[in-house]
Amino acid sequence: MAGLTTYKPTSAGRRGMTKRDTSTLTTKTRVKGLVKGGARAVGRSHGKISTRHRSTGGVKRAYRQIDWKRSTPAVAEVIGISYDPNRTAHIAHIRYEDGSNAYIIASTALKIGMKVHQGETTPINDGNTLKLANIPSGLMVHNIELQPGRGAQVARSAGSYAILQGIDKGYAQLKLSSGEIKTVSAECFATLGQVSNPLQNRVTIGKAGRNRRMGKRPTVRGKAMNPDDHPHGGGEGGNSIGLRKGPKTPWGAHALGVKTRGKRKKKLIKS
Repeated sequence: MAGLTTYKPTSAGRRGMTKRDTSTLTTKTRVKGLVKGGARAVGRSHGKISTRHRSTGGVKRAYRQIDWKRSTPAVAEVIGISYDPNRTAHIAHIRYEDGSNAYIIASTALKIGMKVHQGETTPINDGNTLKLANIPSGLMVHNIELQPGRGAQVARSAGSYAILQGIDKGYAQLKLSSGEIKTVSAECFATLGQVSNPLQNRVTIGKAGRNRRMGKRPTVRGKAMNPDDHPHGGGEGGNSIGLRKGPKTPWGAHALGVKTRGKRKKKLIKS
């Protein structure tokens, strides 16, 4: 499949394994002043597990600081598009006319040498950032703000996007990939196009060691545990979980059909 690289089946782990094609990416990925080190989250609080399935190991990563706001009117040139170990999307290194540099989330249409614009009113091209009020209806957008000036919070992962359906009474109606219609202020900024690397969800990990290098520990099924370790535990052989009201979390809370969205957020959800 275009966009994915396969391996020769030299072992059981290699057979069927795929990875994203990075042949079109630039090899120089670090820009001085935009990359910092630091300890990684390992799912521990005071030495106790607070987030399950996270490892203290894994390959070291340097964090790339992404410009999520892009609200200052300016024009920049795309210097390179590179891999970011901290996210599924590719990132673009851009250089403004005053010589300053920044990292942004790359869209699918972005290429090296292209110009990207940002500000309240800019050309309608992929990779440009402008207010939702100035974007024609029916276009794909990503890196969407939920509150003006706060920075992008919606549609930031690989291949994600939302469709702008229209503007009504100062609010933009966005159709998310889940089918949900969300309304945000038309003064919020968004970037045109779809986030890069849309085939990320087609990658086959292939073997456990690859997950361990990403800092992920094994996940054990609740029904394979003892009753004192998980509500699904116990029983003989391949029994069901044996709970009348359905699955539960490891801490005993109901896990199916439970509404998790707060009442304040429901006001901006149409469907």
